[in-house]
Formats: sequence, structure tokens, C-alpha cells
Amino acid sequence: MDERVVNSGCEPRASIAEIGAVEGNMPVSVRELTKVYGTVTAVDHISFTLAPATTVALLGGNGAGKTTTIAMLLGLIVPTSGEVRVFGADMSTRRGEVAHRLNFQSPYVDLPSRLTVRQNLTVYARLYGVANVAERIAHVARDLQIEPLLDRETGKLSAGQKTRAGLAKAFLNAPELLLLDEPTASLDPDTADWIRRKLRDYARDRGATLLLASHNMAEVERLADRVILLDQGRIIEDETPRALIETFGRKTLEEVFLDVVRRRSRQPAERPESEVAPARKAS
Repeated sequence: MDERVVNSGCEPRASIAEIGAVEGNMPVSVRELTKVYGTVTAVDHISFTLAPATTVALLGGNGAGKTTTIAMLLGLIVPTSGEVRVFGADMSTRRGEVAHRLNFQSPYVDLPSRLTVRQNLTVYARLYGVANVAERIAHVARDLQIEPLLDRETGKLSAGQKTRAGLAKAFLNAPELLLLDEPTASLDPDTADWIRRKLRDYARDRGATLLLASHNMAEVERLADRVILLDQGRIIEDETPRALIETFGRKTLEEVFLDVVRRRSRQPAERPESEVAPARKAS
């Protein structure tokens, strides 16, 4: 008998083996991922996949579980239960096999402050097994326009300069999977816009998968193909930005975000006046 099960719509469902084969080709596959700290459940049985060459935003209020989820994807935090696979490798046992294919940036994680930017980038390039280290650093520094910062101590940079140095670190190994936590924090509007274009072009040209956590809703609408919305450690929505706005009956993603953090219920989408049938006249 065929392993596949026929559903009520007469369409064959994929077998477990087939599902596993598909997920093995995904940059990220998460199943029933959970993290509990004492009596607090930070991440509560979430499951999702990230397809190649897509940009996905992880949204939610403070304490929704975004940072904990990213840390588990990186293999920096051990899940209480569930599974994380990156490029098919179980991150609990085979992290070293795929670490060179991903990278991470967050303005809240500082590079060693007493090293110059160049020294920091050299250390990380070697950790990631980058070939031609000096040439690669020169290329990334030129591309991100941080050449004047290379020989300055990292701890003496401004917040915005540190953000750009962190992005340079994240691009060093030309990662196929790039995890970003507030990638444009501390940047002025012009530089932030420029960095967003860099990220969009990188994802397109490299065919890379990006996962970003951000509170900048305009940034998410501009960059993300898909939004995973977290609330109290659970996934409550997983849709495109436009579909999410329509689902909540709002005009912008920021309004959707405020609804979620303020625990508002969904609202029916408003119809334009031109689509509303005129009231009948009393006979």
C-alpha cells in the first residue's frame, strides 16, 4: 500500500519521508521548538520553515520569544524540546558542519571593544574559515563604506558605527543564511535606508535567506516576503505582510503590530465607499 494518506479532498498528503526530504533542502526547519526557563515558557511549541532566497520577519512585542528563537536557531541556546535543522543538520549535534554557511548580526551584541575593527573582522573571518582574509575584509569594508573605521578601536565607535561594523562581520563569510536582530538600530534615516537596500540586494544576488527581528514596521514591509508573528512564545500568524494587514483589517503593518501587543481582536476590513451598496429608499 502507498504510504500516502488520502485526505477528504482526494489530494494525497506527503508521507513523513517526503516531508523530511523537503525540509532537508530548507535553510531552516523548526519543529515543535520550546524553551522553558523555570516557570516561564519563552518559546512554546513553534514550527516553521524558511525557504531558500526568501526574507522572513520575526515580529512580536517584548518578551514574545524572538531573541530566544534566534539564539536557538544559532545553536547558542539548547531547546527544552523540539528540533532545529539548518541546511538539514540538527543544530544540537551537527552545528559545526553548517556554521560557516550562516551568520548573525545584532547591535545589542558588541564586538570586543579593545580590538580595532580590522582585528575583530580578522578574528571572525578566521573562525568562519574565510579564504584570503585581508582581501575579503577590504572588500566588505569598501562595500559597507567603513574603511575609515578599520583601524579604530571598536569600543570608541558611535552606536551607528558599531552597527555597521557588526554588519561587516555578518557579511564576511557570504552567508547563505543571515539572521538579523534590529539590523538598522542606531542608524540615521539615510544610512538605514541605504543598509536596507544592501540587504535586499544581497538576498537577491546571493540567493540568501534572511530572518530579521525588527520593531521597524516600515522596514519589515519593505524587506520581508513573509511575517511570522509571535505572541507569548507562540506563532499566531504566518503570512505575507499584505495578507496580514488584510487579515487584521488594518492599513499598515504597524497598526497590526499594535493590535497584537495591546491584545486587540481582529477587525473586519473596511470596504471603500464606492463598494458599499446604497441604502434602499423607504417605499
